[in-house]
Amino acid sequence: MSNHLIRVGAPGAVALAVALCVGCSTPNPPSTESAAKKALAHHDIGVEYMSQGRIALAIRELRAAKEASPEDPWIALALAEAYRRRGKAEEAEAEFLRALERDPELHRARLNLAGMYIQLERYAEAVPHLAQLVDDATFPAPWRALTNLGWAQYRLGHRDEARRNLRIAIEYREDYWPALLNLGILEQEDGSTLEAMRLFERVTEARAYPDAHAEANYRMAEIHVSLGQRRQALERLQAAASTPAQGLWSRRSEEYLQLLR
Repeated sequence: MSNHLIRVGAPGAVALAVALCVGCSTPNPPSTESAAKKALAHHDIGVEYMSQGRIALAIRELRAAKEASPEDPWIALALAEAYRRRGKAEEAEAEFLRALERDPELHRARLNLAGMYIQLERYAEAVPHLAQLVDDATFPAPWRALTNLGWAQYRLGHRDEARRNLRIAIEYREDYWPALLNLGILEQEDGSTLEAMRLFERVTEARAYPDAHAEANYRMAEIHVSLGQRRQALERLQAAASTPAQGLWSRRSEEYLQLLR
């Protein structure tokens, strides 16, 4: 999934705006100008550490930034994202909510909070945040919110609403592979195998994460098996298993290959 996506526990994809930028903090003025400079410096160092995957160091710097400028929503957003990546959901949620309390129009915070709720399978809590983004004409990437909203609705059993929102996401961006993958999963489960195959094929043609390519091939192999098309299934599984970055779906494909051979 591009740089704004992560995998969730269940199959499918969720979009996150995780590309935090150095220098984009806009602190509410603390007591002195030096404190503002200190907050910005710690924020930028923390974001840089996060980009390097050094999350513990990022948290330390971002806590220092928060201490210097506790009202800054961008600092709260960065700290929330660091906590999320560290697996500290409770702390991340508190910081996301703090960011939104100080700036309700901070789209990244709302999108990432909803994405984390989906990761935690708290789908009902994600829906209102995503619906708000979809209805916000100033949100620059509605297809991301629509994709997450569709996935949350699907997991809640609201299949018609999920299908509608995923299709709208694809209307915005016809090559947006998270929406293609999630809609393909829904169509596969509902027995629309030809439509599912078409959607999964489009995922393999898109600039998706390697494991997303593997998942699409794996799911197409499942369909081929259900149709008695063993040779085509083996080809898809081999393509999935040979994905350069060996992720979950590559491993599953290798296991499936062993069963079919």
